[in-house]
Amino acid sequence: MDDQPVVAAVDGSTDGLRALEWALDAARRHRATLRVLHVRADPLRTRQESQDTGPPGADEDPVLAQARARVDELGGTPSVEYVVAEGVPSALLPEAGTEARLVVLGSRGRGGFTSLLLGSNSLAAARDAGCPVVVVPRPGRGGEEPEEAPVHRDGPVVVGTSADSPDTATLDFAFTEAALRRTGLRVVTAYPWPLQTMLLPGEVVPAQVDQEAVEHETRVLAEGLLAPSRDRHPEVAVETVVVPGDAAGHLVGESRDASLVVVGRHRRRLFAPARMMGSVTQAVLLHAHSPVAVVPPAPAEE
Repeated sequence: MDDQPVVAAVDGSTDGLRALEWALDAARRHRATLRVLHVRADPLRTRQESQDTGPPGADEDPVLAQARARVDELGGTPSVEYVVAEGVPSALLPEAGTEARLVVLGSRGRGGFTSLLLGSNSLAAARDAGCPVVVVPRPGRGGEEPEEAPVHRDGPVVVGTSADSPDTATLDFAFTEAALRRTGLRVVTAYPWPLQTMLLPGEVVPAQVDQEAVEHETRVLAEGLLAPSRDRHPEVAVETVVVPGDAAGHLVGESRDASLVVVGRHRRRLFAPARMMGSVTQAVLLHAHSPVAVVPPAPAEE
């Protein structure tokens, strides 16, 4: 049994139960403990009352009772822990990933506007957690999926990567997930096109860049980047997809047939020390049809 749990965040919503189902399956695959966490945001309790009495026990929490019933219904469970905490969910959910293998939650909880595609707690966890965070979307995002679409999809794991700034942590996670699922891995690498050239007055327009040459060079870089991971996971069939233009749009398109889409989180920068996700990752979280895993950069890189 893996000593790093898979954490499922629940709040009594349908989205939370879908995330719980996905997390249960992940715990089985990883042979890890499933930790079901409910963070109670209770503004009516004063700080002193919270210190004196603490949060209600897991056995008394109705949200965890609902989750326990769902886990029992699904059956075939690994070791399961039920934990209740009290505080600000957007702060406590990222903290839950400190010692976890995965944190899994729904794209939206019980609060917020019904038109939101991604809730603030999901966004905070994906941006700030120290471990990969999987966000399970609500079905019907594209208007074509039934509201009762299954949580688990057949299909490849899709990972987005950049040929000129590789993220080894994201690739390692994607290869591992594909191996555990016994499915293929589709690596999507986008290159900018058309190229934009800024000219000063009097400068000569450079010769037209050959798109086929740019695509070929991008593919060579991507294949070289994948070589170490291929060696570690020879059982995973890899397809490299090199495409021009908008990386986020291509990944969202691939998510229609994917079991999981994997994207990386930006590394911290010297003059921007706060954690950032990046525009591509945020767009994929907002619009993907499949669950999305957001992987933080490796500690040495950060």
